[in-house]
Amino acid sequence: MTAEQNRETRIQAIRPLLTAVLEAFGLDVGFELWDGSTVPADYPPDGLRLVIRQEGAITRLLRRPGASTLIDLHAAGFIDIAGGTLFDLAARRPKVRSREARRRLDKGLIVRTALRFLFGTAPLPPYPSFTGAGSRSGSRQTDIAFHYDVSNDFYRLFLDPEMVYTCAYFRDWSNDLATAQHDKLDMICRKLRLKPGDRLLDIGSGWGALICHAAEHYGVTALGVTLSNEQLELTRRRIAERGLGDRVRVELQDYRTLDGQFDKISSIGMFEHVGFDHHDDYFATIRRLLVDRGLYLHHAITRPGKSDVKTFRRKRTEYQAIIRYIFPGAELDHIGWTATKLEANGFEVHDVEGWREHYARTTELWARNLITRRAEAEALVGPEKTRLWILYLAGVSLGFASGSINIFQTLASKRRRGPSGLPPTREHLYA
Repeated sequence: MTAEQNRETRIQAIRPLLTAVLEAFGLDVGFELWDGSTVPADYPPDGLRLVIRQEGAITRLLRRPGASTLIDLHAAGFIDIAGGTLFDLAARRPKVRSREARRRLDKGLIVRTALRFLFGTAPLPPYPSFTGAGSRSGSRQTDIAFHYDVSNDFYRLFLDPEMVYTCAYFRDWSNDLATAQHDKLDMICRKLRLKPGDRLLDIGSGWGALICHAAEHYGVTALGVTLSNEQLELTRRRIAERGLGDRVRVELQDYRTLDGQFDKISSIGMFEHVGFDHHDDYFATIRRLLVDRGLYLHHAITRPGKSDVKTFRRKRTEYQAIIRYIFPGAELDHIGWTATKLEANGFEVHDVEGWREHYARTTELWARNLITRRAEAEALVGPEKTRLWILYLAGVSLGFASGSINIFQTLASKRRRGPSGLPPTREHLYA
């Protein structure tokens, strides 16, 4: 049998299986095969469909099944979504439970089809692994650089004008990203009860939006620290352009090496990089840097808690994928663990607020912005990394929407006897 005949045989072999999958799962989508044909055969050319551009992609998945293989194949462009986005695909999720759908499938058909692809199929051209080098390095600075030093121009494609790369705060779900990020910065300042003369430390200060906002609108003296050279250079330019050099500075520095005392400390989307085994050291450092009666705002992504720590630390497949491909070295805790560690390290917890749906909306807007400016992104970082980031942002948005990922803002102070000095209600936050 010729190579062309083998190719045609495999196409004819897989069509019945894909048809059975669509029926068993009740999927309202189609498939597009490597020869341009579709399943169903009359599926509209502009319809939402999963595209298999190389027959060897199926071989690769059969020989090494798992999320990493699937993500690598997608990044390389061998498996894709056409006629819509991951959001559209999620909206058409199966109408039946996966276990029930798998029971409906003909096991003999699965085996016969798999054998066609396991043997005799030309392998895919080699492609690189798209995982982060930092995931194996153990170096916090390497891990941070892998994610944040992609390029400032790349982040500009999907962030708001201030380039705030953390969860926005939507006073109305219809607000645009710029408005929601401004409202987030202001909410942080109000929770910290910033006032003129306060010394603010922002750990993991990103592109400087919070320290500049706090100095301009609340009269504080602010220090930001980052481990990203790209963020450092842009933040310093922004400080100079706004004439804030006498009140705001930023340093390329590990927070653990800081000295001095601060009235207020914020950590917005940085704690995820600390690592589960280093939480005590982290909170001890915050306590050392914070003055008596000082306030600390802890803003971090979490996962839902489990019955015990051992069970919690088992990472689900999608969580492992985010660490391998996007955030090497990252580790999430749960809100109960956050509160426990704060209290164990001498803090009093005053307020905990869940922002899960706010981050679902934020990451959705980021993903849609990047999809809109896809051509520009590909010119900057290449089509492979662009596909990865669109998949990451959309996938995380869906995770927050479903509740498999959470995020909380926690306000704490050094524990002490007597009154806390905080207002009796939260009314001042929402006026």
